[in-house]
Amino acid sequence: MSVACIEAKRAGETIAQLTDAASLDHPEPDSHITIFTDKTGVVKAARLLLSSVTKVLVLADRIVIKQIITSRNKVLATMEQLEKVSSFQEFVQIFSQFGNEMVEFAHLTGDRQNDLKDEKKKARMAASRAVLEKCTMMLLTASKTCLRHPDCESARINKDGVFHQMRLALEQVIEIVTDSRSNGEDELASISIYSGIRVFKNKVEGLRENLYFLPKENLSTMLEIILEHTEDFTDSAYTSHEHREHILELSKQAKMELEQLVSVWMQAQNQKTTDLMEDLQVAILKMCQCMNELKRELHSAATSLAADLLKYHTDHMVLKALKITGVEGNLEAIAEYTCKLSEQKEQLVEMCRLLRHVSGTEPLEVTCIHAEDTFQVTGPQIISAAETLALHPSSKIAKENLEVFCEAWESQLSDMSTLLREINDVFEGRRGEKRVYLSLPRPGKHNANLKALKPVRLDTEEQAKIAKLGLELHLLTSDVDSETEKWEDQENKIVQHVQGMSSMAYSMYLFTRGEGLLKTTQDLFHQAEIFATEGTKLASAFHSFSDQLHDDGKPLLLLEAEKLIPVCQQLQITAKASVQGKSATFTKVDACIQKTRSVMTLLRQLLPLCCTLLRKNKAGNSCLKPAPPWTENTVRTGTNAHCPERTAEMFGIKSLENHVTNMTFLESK
Repeated sequence: MSVACIEAKRAGETIAQLTDAASLDHPEPDSHITIFTDKTGVVKAARLLLSSVTKVLVLADRIVIKQIITSRNKVLATMEQLEKVSSFQEFVQIFSQFGNEMVEFAHLTGDRQNDLKDEKKKARMAASRAVLEKCTMMLLTASKTCLRHPDCESARINKDGVFHQMRLALEQVIEIVTDSRSNGEDELASISIYSGIRVFKNKVEGLRENLYFLPKENLSTMLEIILEHTEDFTDSAYTSHEHREHILELSKQAKMELEQLVSVWMQAQNQKTTDLMEDLQVAILKMCQCMNELKRELHSAATSLAADLLKYHTDHMVLKALKITGVEGNLEAIAEYTCKLSEQKEQLVEMCRLLRHVSGTEPLEVTCIHAEDTFQVTGPQIISAAETLALHPSSKIAKENLEVFCEAWESQLSDMSTLLREINDVFEGRRGEKRVYLSLPRPGKHNANLKALKPVRLDTEEQAKIAKLGLELHLLTSDVDSETEKWEDQENKIVQHVQGMSSMAYSMYLFTRGEGLLKTTQDLFHQAEIFATEGTKLASAFHSFSDQLHDDGKPLLLLEAEKLIPVCQQLQITAKASVQGKSATFTKVDACIQKTRSVMTLLRQLLPLCCTLLRKNKAGNSCLKPAPPWTENTVRTGTNAHCPERTAEMFGIKSLENHVTNMTFLESK
């Protein structure tokens, strides 16, 4: 690496010397300066620079991969030691080392996830890191339970399951960073009905351009595979009778439409008459329309099932019952609720399988597979943890262990609600865009009394400046969204204000790209006014929140919240100001986006502070006064595996450290 950097530096210095105008002894008489004279030398130096920089990048990539592998190996070695410990004192010492190694591994894999360009790999990395985050806490409590009850078989099974899950996740991380696959499992996992329909429709529509580019058997085979996959829906015990009948009817219609298409297609190959080509166009449209209807019906079947199940299981009654009967030591009741949890697990696993078929994108497919695996594994782990508690009802550590596994189950159910919303967004064509804010103006319908502005073309420098500002705004909206996702109570007044403002800021970013609903500069200015108004309301909401605090963080929260008001006022004044001419309009656009960026920067700082104060309240630190409206729901900071942006999560290390600190109380438990 050192040698490659020296080579790159030398090549750069060579180019600098060859292109240094100040080194010319005799400027040309017409006052024009020749930038360089040795073109051959510059070309040679440029090639050397390109080669050496490429070498630096390749070496840097190899070094990062080696660091991750080395870190993984250290974690595995420490895990082996943790599996064999027999004394609590030894466990505390080794687990402390394990925690430090997991922090290092979290940093390395988080940086790597940010660098990945392939969205599917990024989703797989996020899923693996989510497993490691949850399993770190599970490993701690499961190991403590085993040490406290060394002769308990269910406790041993519980602990072994966590170790196995962590090893699989560590292995998957290495597969991703080294770009390797195990037994082609990755290829098989990506098959879904939606992807099959998409490829099938592309082939059918390709017949318009080329009648001979594929044999008819190919289309028949592709449709047959798609219809075989629909059996996952029709054979499912959880698919409604109505959906099942519609799917079967559309499958039958698809076969008939394909027969008609093939018939017209074969005739068109032999006789290219105008009538036959028109018939072919009609057959293609009918075939594609039928596949779209099938796709819509499958989506409806999967998402309606998911919505019903998530709503039905939102009270977590089975988990609560397992905790109560475990403390009572009632083994018969444990067996009864174990059967109910197993049934619930099968329902949720089936839901994940059907959602995967209609997810629409590869990253969401990966997230569905991860959710399915999580339910498959966590269900039996909860059962073994409950059995351990029932056998040792007075054990506080066994009770804590069951709590941790139940929280993982609840967290995954919460994540499924977000996943379902994302799948619906993709289906409705909102992929990559935020929900449209309700106050978003209808383009061209407001300010009707103003004269229509002539479109202006920005020069290269102006385009570059606006594009840079837009990108910065986009990154800020991603950060703010990551912070709002950490709030379990999505109905919270602060969260709702922030989500609306983030949506508006995102629409401004799309404007800088020439996309989205904001078509004119007037649309942008009107949106900025609404954004500023919401910002003022949000500042008031922060003040109301701070009035309920008697914590050390209150002055800092007030100080940061106060900064919102003047920035929003400035934005409102700027957005309302009247301007004429290209230069003045560009300056106003630039100012609006810059001030919007400033507001989003403040929100990125305020949200974590508020979230921290709410966490303290949950922990019982009494940072809030009694019965505040902000804590109607418990706040939990779970990690969404399907959200690649949240790479800063460090496997719950803070909680992990707290557990390590409190492990000295194990003997009393």
